[in-house]
Amino acid sequence: MIKNLVVGAGISGATIAYLIAEIKKEKVLIIDKRNHVAGNIYDYKNDETNITIQKYGPHFFHTNNDNVWQFLSKFTKWHYHNHKVKAYINNSFISIPFSLNSLYEYFSKEEATAIEKELIKEYGYNQKISILELSKTKNEKIKYISNFIYENIYKNYTIKQWGISPDEIDKSIISRIPIYINHNIHYFSDKYQAIPIEGYTKLIENILNHKNITIKLNTNFKEINSSFDKIFYSGSIDEYFNYEFGILPYRSLEFENKLINQEYYQATSVVNYPNDFNYTRITEHKRILNEKSKKTIITLEYPKQFEINKNERYYPIINHKNCDLYKKYFEKSKKINGLYFIGRLGQYKYFDIDMVIENTFKLFNNL
Repeated sequence: MIKNLVVGAGISGATIAYLIAEIKKEKVLIIDKRNHVAGNIYDYKNDETNITIQKYGPHFFHTNNDNVWQFLSKFTKWHYHNHKVKAYINNSFISIPFSLNSLYEYFSKEEATAIEKELIKEYGYNQKISILELSKTKNEKIKYISNFIYENIYKNYTIKQWGISPDEIDKSIISRIPIYINHNIHYFSDKYQAIPIEGYTKLIENILNHKNITIKLNTNFKEINSSFDKIFYSGSIDEYFNYEFGILPYRSLEFENKLINQEYYQATSVVNYPNDFNYTRITEHKRILNEKSKKTIITLEYPKQFEINKNERYYPIINHKNCDLYKKYFEKSKKINGLYFIGRLGQYKYFDIDMVIENTFKLFNNL
């Protein structure tokens, strides 16, 4: 008899299913309404080019957590990838997060040198400062560059991405935006940065390849009639409760794939477009795993408002009002014995892959 049901075969669902199956030696049924495992990190090979396409947008794994790295390394070999991002600003491509390197890519050497001197004097070299911290300065040169970064790189990007002004976004989101006072050209600074060498889908398939795990795809939670001792639900918590207190807002995405008849399209795997065009970024997939092809495939990414039964939930809109609404659902969930909400949708948080796994480890240890 199967006592454990996991709803959603993404990274959170796969992780909790494996831990229960392997450590507790209990049988697990994992279901997903889609026709594939891996959730939003699902990828596949394009038939014409053999390029790996990340269907729901690019995901770059990075972590400082040894336990998370060691856990995933049991199921995949790695393609080491130090993620680089460019932003198209006033006909120039500059490195982001913004660094001293970005200064010299955009400004004249004389201007860049003067600003670099003030930044190092104020904060020291090789420091990581959030844009919120930078904005508090009284130094005129630093205030100028702070305003430049905010206005040209983040303000309009935030409006496009979130559909609201930066002032309406919770400060925890804005505080994630770093400024590097060094010549860093990489997007992340974590100890481990890599992509599963056979892709994320294969990684999830390997995690779920366990004698105690049964997988059912194309299966909606409401179609399951059996009773379970424990249910781990990675779908949206408001949907589970039939939107009793209201709908939790999310941003969604629309993707436009293009096959380009040339070897490469852009200088990095991701280029952001904060101020121009309706899309926020372009991903060139072959650069992620350094795949070889005479052609290339790019994906243009258009943020949209989430609408029930029309598109997918991607990013929870974190602010006080929405968090208060989430808490109503969370308090209701605590009254149901054996029900646990996991992942970005279940916990209404902006999680990276490693954070999802860390939180799943904590949940399992507390069972």
